[in-house]
Amino acid sequence: MNGGTLPEDLMAALRRMGLLGASAEPQARPLEGGVSSDIWLVALKSGPACVKRALPKLKVAADWQAPVSRNLYEARWMRRANAAVPGAAPALLGQDDASGTLAMEYLPPRNYHLWKSELHQGRAIPDFAAQVGRNLALIHGATAADPTVAPDFPTEGIFYAIRLEPYLAATALRHPDRADALHALIATTQANKRALVHGDVSPKNILAGPSGPVFLDAECAWWGDPAFDVAFCLNHLLLKCLWTPSAAPRFLACFADFAAAYLACVTWEPPAEVERRAAHLLPGLFLARVDGKSPVEYITGEAGKDRVRRVARALLAEPVAAVADVAAAWREELGQ
Repeated sequence: MNGGTLPEDLMAALRRMGLLGASAEPQARPLEGGVSSDIWLVALKSGPACVKRALPKLKVAADWQAPVSRNLYEARWMRRANAAVPGAAPALLGQDDASGTLAMEYLPPRNYHLWKSELHQGRAIPDFAAQVGRNLALIHGATAADPTVAPDFPTEGIFYAIRLEPYLAATALRHPDRADALHALIATTQANKRALVHGDVSPKNILAGPSGPVFLDAECAWWGDPAFDVAFCLNHLLLKCLWTPSAAPRFLACFADFAAAYLACVTWEPPAEVERRAAHLLPGLFLARVDGKSPVEYITGEAGKDRVRRVARALLAEPVAAVADVAAAWREELGQ
C-alpha cells in the first residue's frame, strides 16, 4: 500500500475498538469519499480495512453542520441491513463513539464497481436497478416487522439536519411560491415512521458487487418513512439523464424496474401508499438537487437547471400518485 501513517487520533480509535495493537502504526492512505467524512484505507494485521470518521461540518459551500454521533447509527444500520439481506452492506469491524469513527471491511474496486461511475459511462442495467429496489424493500420490510429496531434510531434531529433541512427547507427559501408544498413534504415524511431508512440511497453509495448491490454511507439512518429512500434513489436516475444524455432511455428503464421490484416487495403497508408518498417527494428532491444546499455537481448550466425546475415546480403544484407519472413528465421534457 502506498501512503503514509494514519493520524494519531484515528489510531487511538482503532485501539479502542480492539483492532490495533498499542505500538502498531499501520500504513494508510486517504480514500476519495463524499462530503461528510474522512475515509482511510488502513493495512491492519487482519487485512485491509476502511476507516471512516464523520465530520462536524460537511465539505460543501453552504454552512452545513451535522452531529458526528450519526456514525453510531450508520454502524447500527449496517448490522440491521446485513441481518435482513446478507452482504447488503460491508461487514462492520468496529465503531468508536468518542471519535465518531467506524471500521469496516474494504471492498476492492476491481470487484466492486461504483454504480455512479457505471451510470456515467452509460452502463445502466435495469436488472441491477431492480436488485437495488428489491433489496432495499427487503431491508425496509424486515425492520418494519421488528419492534426492537425503532428505539435504536432516535435520529429525528440528525435526519432533519442532514436531509430535510438542506434539501427541502433550503429549497423552499429559493422557491417561496412552492414553499407550502415543500414544507408539507417535510411534515408528511416526519409523520410516516414505518421502517429503518438509509437516507442516502444514491448511486454514489451503491457498489455493484459479485453478489449484487452493496449499500454504503448510511449516515442518515433513521426510523422513518421508507418512501424517502425510494424517492431519493429514483431522483438520481432522472438526473443522470442530463449527465449522460445518450443513456437516458436506459436510465428511465432502470427507474421503472427499480420501482416495480421495490413495490412488489412492500408488505408493511399498501404499496400504493408508499408509492404515492414517493411520487410526491420526488419533485421536491429533484428541485433540491439544483437549488438546495447540495446540488449535483454535473448539472452546472442554467439550461439544464431550468429543465429540472420546470418539471419539478409543475409537479409540486399538481402532485401525481404514481412514480411512473413523474418519469413521464421528465421524459416529455427530454423529448424521449
